[in-house]
Amino acid sequence: MVVIGGITRLTESGLSITQWKPISGIIPPLNDAQWQAEFANYQKIPEYQQLNQGMTLAGFKAIFFWEYLHRLLGRLIGLAFALPLAWFWIKKQIPRGYTPRLVALLLLGGLQGAIGWWMVQSGLSVRTDVSHIRLAVHLLVALFTMAGVVWTALDLRALARRSDARPARLTGFAFAAGAVLFVQLLFGALVAGLNAGLVTDEWPLMNGKLFPGPTTTGESFFGALFNDPAIVHFVHRWWAWVVVAILIALARAVRPVDRRASIAIHSAFGTQILLGIATVMSGMNIALAALHQFVGALLVIATVWGMHAIGRSR
Repeated sequence: MVVIGGITRLTESGLSITQWKPISGIIPPLNDAQWQAEFANYQKIPEYQQLNQGMTLAGFKAIFFWEYLHRLLGRLIGLAFALPLAWFWIKKQIPRGYTPRLVALLLLGGLQGAIGWWMVQSGLSVRTDVSHIRLAVHLLVALFTMAGVVWTALDLRALARRSDARPARLTGFAFAAGAVLFVQLLFGALVAGLNAGLVTDEWPLMNGKLFPGPTTTGESFFGALFNDPAIVHFVHRWWAWVVVAILIALARAVRPVDRRASIAIHSAFGTQILLGIATVMSGMNIALAALHQFVGALLVIATVWGMHAIGRSR
């Protein structure tokens, strides 16, 4: 789901479906008249009128495919979670204390769908793309939900092995590691939303400079920090090393408890750094960029695994 969402953004496909139909939207256009109707809706928005004027129906179908697949997979994930949850609830087979958490995860999934439509709406009237702030919220809620699913799964696996196992606790250090990673994920999402990866194809310098300076004028410090493509790219590029430092410390703390989690953390952040550099130097190659987002999700999973492990050891 994370990868398809990334490809949807990278291929500028997110505004191809201009309506939100939770039920009937499951069925794609099935004949030429329906395709023409969808295309006509797309032709009314600024993205088509200002950027894609003259796009063929075949070109529209190509971008429609990714947005449709993204929405369809979201619905399937919701069903894959909701139906078994209802079944085990009816059968009274959910372990004591876990029902509220599982329901909260289901609600987060539903909220994510609503946030996705809120994001799309931002690009249907004035803008030629979606709001980068709303895109960041959309991605961060997705990753937070995924982290909650992983943490809960680890708790349930421990309970299956030992009937007296208690849920892991979130330690202060684990929270700090998660917060540092959260900042990096935020700026990664802003890079995607602002197309800030295209500011430069150099590394470690940015167009011959270590610090490129703002590309916009009249912005306040915080305005530039969250809205200027060059500044956002710079922060994402160098905050990564703060993330590396704290994840090395987390991996060292985890190693005596769960060596596999320690290896996973090291492997994920090492691969992610290399992919990030390669993505920039390739001029934002779509395959590399999608892989960068995929490994970013794996890094979140590995980090949550480590955070859970040190919480379990207490």
